[in-house]
Amino acid sequence: MAATAWLRTEGASGETVRPTATAEPMNPMMPARVLALTCCLAAPVATSAEAVLPQLKAYETRESWRTPVAPFRIADNTWYIGTEGLSALLVTTPDGAVLVDGGMPQAADMLLAHMRRVGVAPSDVRLILPSHAHGDHAGPLAAVKRATGAKVVANAETAVLLARGGSDDIHYGDAILYPPVQVDRLVQDGEKVELGGITFTTHLTPAHTPGSTSWTWTDQRDGKPVRIAYVDSLSAPDYRLVDNPRFPGIVDAYRRGFAAVRALPCDLLIAPHPDGVGWTPAATEDRQPRPMSCSDYADRAERALDAALAEQRAGND
Repeated sequence: MAATAWLRTEGASGETVRPTATAEPMNPMMPARVLALTCCLAAPVATSAEAVLPQLKAYETRESWRTPVAPFRIADNTWYIGTEGLSALLVTTPDGAVLVDGGMPQAADMLLAHMRRVGVAPSDVRLILPSHAHGDHAGPLAAVKRATGAKVVANAETAVLLARGGSDDIHYGDAILYPPVQVDRLVQDGEKVELGGITFTTHLTPAHTPGSTSWTWTDQRDGKPVRIAYVDSLSAPDYRLVDNPRFPGIVDAYRRGFAAVRALPCDLLIAPHPDGVGWTPAATEDRQPRPMSCSDYADRAERALDAALAEQRAGND
């Protein structure tokens, strides 16, 4: 029997992606690292930086997650280099560049090409800052790390899942695997990471995953400082919120995450799923038609959590 895998999404539509049957049954005894490489490296490599990225073989995602957009400047030193539906940011400094998130596993070549388009050689990338360790954001980080020599910076919770390539995820099990990547520097809540005069502050926002991390830094735009908040996902797509044996304190963790997001320095909000905070990266004339504050983002997510929690509690009665 062919194996299937699911990828739950966390975009604005709440869509759940259909499973895809693999050509050969997965051996349950095969090491998770081999499975990760199998699912992520079997896809053909895109021949053009602007071509639609290929599907994976183990799970499929919506096309917008795989459709590149031309890199564009968010602030003087901050560039968007991701796809229509998954954010990846490049921050340039006099001492090198910083990559924030990456997207799907098959996005590595696209990211490197987009870096070159904005004048950054891959060898100039010094740091990689992930938000959380799901395959739709951390998928290409191992390949980018190999190509650039950059150091990956993350908290301990995220580091463990990155090293497993997404296997034994508390919500998804082994359904969303990607090439494992080792973290070079562990950081704690509030710790600062500095490169070339730009300081990135670590904020633990344990909502979407126990290790979810948001990053803030100050850039310049139109001659004025702008405090950028790259805020991790706050959704709970099909998560078990009541009596979760893998994460008994899941609801309390979400509450802490919401409170942390509300307190962030936040002139400009960006998130791993841009559509979740009012961004449309493909719209060249108006990419942020519905600007959202960090407080608005947290409030909306908390209302959604409360509704899901009430529904699950009612179902247990």
